[in-house]
Amino acid sequence: MHITGILPARWGSSRFPGKPLHEIAGKALIHHVWDRCQQCKMLDDVWVATDDPRIEEAVRAFGGKAIMTSDSHPTGTDRLAEAIEKLPATTHVVNIQGDEPLIDPALIDELATLMTVEPELDMATAANPLDPSDPAVGDPNVVKVVTAIDGRALYFSRSPLPYFRNQVAGLPVYRHKGIYAYRRGFIQQFVAWPPSLLEQAESLEQLRALENGASIKVIPTHDTAPGVDTPEQALEVERILLSTSS
Repeated sequence: MHITGILPARWGSSRFPGKPLHEIAGKALIHHVWDRCQQCKMLDDVWVATDDPRIEEAVRAFGGKAIMTSDSHPTGTDRLAEAIEKLPATTHVVNIQGDEPLIDPALIDELATLMTVEPELDMATAANPLDPSDPAVGDPNVVKVVTAIDGRALYFSRSPLPYFRNQVAGLPVYRHKGIYAYRRGFIQQFVAWPPSLLEQAESLEQLRALENGASIKVIPTHDTAPGVDTPEQALEVERILLSTSS
């Protein structure tokens, strides 16, 4: 078994072009995420998968490893599929978002460990518990997930999920966190399937996996570290980094 951490990092972004190289607290955003991954104990290797030579050059300059991929991939999973074709030793992949500079290395290790315990599991991901009264529950930019008793995902949605027609004490709402672990063979199967109807309706590629009968294990986590989608969020993350290092 060989578990590889892959950080997808593309240049194009309608809200934040060049985001991976945006400087935060003296380092490029992607450099911060790379450094977090170096603290992991369960990853055998870490690579940045990018579509732009400027990102590739920057990653190599700070001592990282980068794989060039196409700039026309419709999903992050398609980018992973191309990357692992160049990594024949890889049996399992943890997809770490390249815009989460505060990601907890322990969460990455937890997902990697799960794949060693259940090596035939198709996918694994994570979710934060939310209070049902939290305004985020109604925010379509916040993806929710409900699970079966054994922790496997039943459905992901941008709508409030579940809908509380009746108040049920102790039933949490889970906010999906965009980190995934995959079995190599499943990634190759996933990208061979056409985009599914639910995936297109919700704009959530993980629904393609569920619609095709895949099993996705969801780990509850209290890692609520914010990602960076806008320059304003970059400033907030910089404030957090500077305050914790002082």
